[in-house]
Amino acid sequence: MSGPGSLPLPAGFSAYTGRIGLRAEGDDVWVVLGQPGTTCAAVFTKSRFAGPSVTVSRAHLATGRPRAAVVVAKNANVATGDPGRRDAEEVAALVAAAAGTAPEDVLVASTGVIGRRYPMDAVRSHLQALPPVPAWHAGPSDLARAMMTTDTHPKVAARPAGGAQVVGVAKGVGMIEPDMATMLAFVFTDAEVETATLDRLWRRAVERTFNCLSVDSDTSTSDSAVVFASGVAGPVDEIVLSQALSEVCLDLTLQLARDGEGATKLLTVTVSSARDDDQARRVAKAVLNSPLVKTAVHGADPNWGRVAMAVGKCSDDTDIDQDQVVIRFGDMETYPTDPGPEGLSRLRAIMAADHVDIEIDLGIAYGSATVYGCDLSDGYVRINADYTT
Repeated sequence: MSGPGSLPLPAGFSAYTGRIGLRAEGDDVWVVLGQPGTTCAAVFTKSRFAGPSVTVSRAHLATGRPRAAVVVAKNANVATGDPGRRDAEEVAALVAAAAGTAPEDVLVASTGVIGRRYPMDAVRSHLQALPPVPAWHAGPSDLARAMMTTDTHPKVAARPAGGAQVVGVAKGVGMIEPDMATMLAFVFTDAEVETATLDRLWRRAVERTFNCLSVDSDTSTSDSAVVFASGVAGPVDEIVLSQALSEVCLDLTLQLARDGEGATKLLTVTVSSARDDDQARRVAKAVLNSPLVKTAVHGADPNWGRVAMAVGKCSDDTDIDQDQVVIRFGDMETYPTDPGPEGLSRLRAIMAADHVDIEIDLGIAYGSATVYGCDLSDGYVRINADYTT
């Protein structure tokens, strides 16, 4: 379930949103601070062009005890060299001064156009004038809205976890195929959990959700997925907390997929009976990321052979035997059963829905995976053709 606009952050967190002036209107920066003792886990992009916000945050995660985060929207501060790194470090230091913590306890995230440094005069002036922490009363929807770029709406999700709450926010609808561990996701809980356990639960949740998401197969230079736990609600059963984290991440994943740039439909691809889960996800991503499959879904064109083509592209997986493969759209088998003219008419109706589910059985072993994405429309082309103008 998505969180309503009035949903608060879990206990132990204070949040601020404000406007530097990086976007035409609305807030474009936020800061969240957890109480002392807050634990943190995070995974970041594997991009070889990772931005300073990622490299600085990685260093702070390794050397500090992060309990705060700052997000700057509409400026990625990527491919900006050493000056960009110094800018990111200064942003962390300015937030730390306002929050009363150490710079290495602050994680930095940015999203927007690559190749432009922060306008540091404006950023510095704004962060130096932050109100005192007791006046920070922003909620999750405020945070989600302040970090939007081409998103059409804020993305918030929440679940109970025993006596604790788990609340998450995310952004990113283009340049989206997280390879982690411009998608940003932050989850907050008041559960008490040690760092090593939180890291293990978080990586498991990310691997099954955000890392199974693809809008356009492009991995951002700024991907960051972070979880903070304030501990105010006390210990929570590990299985219960793990389930809540996974459900919040899956909710956000589906929201991101549905809001993909120019998207009109949610597309899910499930591969079963694979050699292992890795093979299943690799084959599923090959189908999900195929422009021909995505455009067929957009136009409700019953050209199911494009799915067979995409599976066949996985040429290194020599144990895939086309005579053992089964392809279905929803509950309708399209291969090896010949759908015929009547079947194609039914398939067209299935593909006209706002959620198209493709299932592929490889007939090898017991691996499985589900991945999440969207169709490919002319709207995507228009948004990205005009992005910086």
